[in-house]
Amino acid sequence: MNYTYILLCCDGTYYTGWTNDLEKRFQAHMSGHGAKYTKAHPPVKIAYYETFDTPEEAMSREWHIKRLSREEKKALVEGKNLKK
Repeated sequence: MNYTYILLCCDGTYYTGWTNDLEKRFQAHMSGHGAKYTKAHPPVKIAYYETFDTPEEAMSREWHIKRLSREEKKALVEGKNLKK
């Protein structure tokens, strides 16, 4: 299984990534070994995730989520639909 995820960081920011082992990746972020961003902005929790059959699908979704505005990411995390 492959995952695209959004972490809520201690300063209220979001970090988006993808992995094939969500718990292991989260622990890497928590220990300061996950990404440069989460080293400086430690994560509080996994705020959102989606599952995919292939790494390519997860990476594609990550790319799309990273282009969302903060408001759109927050709505995604909260399960709201902002489409107009």
